[in-house]
Amino acid sequence: MKCVKAQLGEFLKMTPRNDSESTATASHLHIFMSSSAPAALVMLYMSRIKGNKECADDLIRYFLNSSRSVLPKPINTQCAPIVLEFCKLLSRTVHEDPLYLSCRSTLGSLVETIGVARGSKFSEIPKALIALQEIFPFVNELANRLSKDLVSSMDSTMSMGPLLSDVRDFTAFLIPLRTAILEQMGLQGPIAMPIQKGSYNHPRYGEEEIESLHVLYTDLLRKMDQCLQKMEACLPSKGIGKGAEEQFWTILRLRKTSVCALIIKYAKQTEDNRWLLEHKDVTDFESRRHLTMMMFPEVKEEYEELPEVLIDRSQLLAESFEYIARADPESLHGGLFMKFKNEEATGPGVLQEWFFLVCQAIFNPQNALFVACPNDRRRFYPNPASKVDPLHFSFLGRVIALALMHKVQVGILFDRVFFLQLAGTNVSLEDIWDADPGLYNSCKQVLEMDAEFLDSDGLGLTFVREVEELGSMKVVELCPGGKSIVVNSRNREEYVNLLIRNRFVTSVSEQVSHFAQGLADILSNSRLQKVFFQSLELEDLDWMLHGSESAISVEVETEIW
Repeated sequence: MKCVKAQLGEFLKMTPRNDSESTATASHLHIFMSSSAPAALVMLYMSRIKGNKECADDLIRYFLNSSRSVLPKPINTQCAPIVLEFCKLLSRTVHEDPLYLSCRSTLGSLVETIGVARGSKFSEIPKALIALQEIFPFVNELANRLSKDLVSSMDSTMSMGPLLSDVRDFTAFLIPLRTAILEQMGLQGPIAMPIQKGSYNHPRYGEEEIESLHVLYTDLLRKMDQCLQKMEACLPSKGIGKGAEEQFWTILRLRKTSVCALIIKYAKQTEDNRWLLEHKDVTDFESRRHLTMMMFPEVKEEYEELPEVLIDRSQLLAESFEYIARADPESLHGGLFMKFKNEEATGPGVLQEWFFLVCQAIFNPQNALFVACPNDRRRFYPNPASKVDPLHFSFLGRVIALALMHKVQVGILFDRVFFLQLAGTNVSLEDIWDADPGLYNSCKQVLEMDAEFLDSDGLGLTFVREVEELGSMKVVELCPGGKSIVVNSRNREEYVNLLIRNRFVTSVSEQVSHFAQGLADILSNSRLQKVFFQSLELEDLDWMLHGSESAISVEVETEIW
């Protein structure tokens, strides 16, 4: 067997690696198929002679593992037809066999990789690989298996491991199949059921598969609802639509309590859970916090493994800035081991105190970096007049992100206009009430004012805004030629929108951008910065940063940077 393994390994190493030589790669791997090697190995696996089964099992698994470890991704997908052949041969006799399940899982992984590598365009996949009709039997098989798993899962003693494994394999096959059907039938949106025969570009191709998928989907949805309903009955109590997708979300909304419990128990950091976060109405605060916290790196539990950061209390901001702002983001991902100079105390308590003191100093109005809201002095947004080094706001973003990562409540709240900008969402009139009640009331009056009076230019308003700069007033046009555009009943909504945008977005865009970049530096994936805030309600972030409703004083000695 060692000799066969060595030859098999050598065969894989000889595979052409240049991506431009895909034809040569396919031809080389086809030698394995044309020599009937898969059939011979499966026959050996089915043999009753002692030792043959173990030998074949070892060799087939060696091929599955080596094809992924020896060959790079663009090349190992070319092994899909070989793995498919193993699946077909094994399924004829040993459907629930561990070796068959391994082959099927490997095939699903390859099919999924093919879709990603080709930009999910099945029309671009070489015909020598996997056809749509060859994927469907595995989708059907896994759907039926999942249906049985869901019924079994109603028994609380069942392990969730097999169910989660089947879900991963089911998804791996289903997503490329769905993409292929949409492409080849020329579909742009949801499919109406029942299908009207001949209504698509390919009258006969795909319709049978779609109808079968709909039957599988309906069955799984019904079983899922039953499971969630039973689970909800076991949980502590807390004070169907038109399309298939709408039915799915309707059921999740109805079973919100059990869905949230499942999220907290089974959602993993390695998974992409954004599809759930996009539907905040099926989640609660605890589940949203759980999902968003997984966007941060895992903090090391052993502080001794982290470099020690010594901070002089009398130089709190300056020394903290030097370490946090100028550090490589990767060096901060493991966590912080903070210690104050000439003090013995170490551990989580010291880190919490450091976060609290730094945030008090950062948001101290005397530092002029942030402005407290008149209606709620705990809420802050960037000061438009803050002309500082961009590194300052990047530092602030990193500190807040690190506090979230370490689950430390710092006693600070973001104003809604600041929160919405970090989420990439438009700021409306109703959002500015806390930040500037005077401007809010003025805009309300303009919008509700008698049209005839406004059109008579009774207010004398034009598309400009007065801004105080260095002790003097400066006129800023809200749009090109704004000085000559008179506000009237027809353009007053545009005037209010531009005024709000200039006051709360344009004037602080640089500060918000640098703050967002600092926060993104700490996330596992910096591109998730907007997703992080879009996934939360402002009230969620309030609890994560502040916790209780008790007011926190931010009166500390001012430091000038």
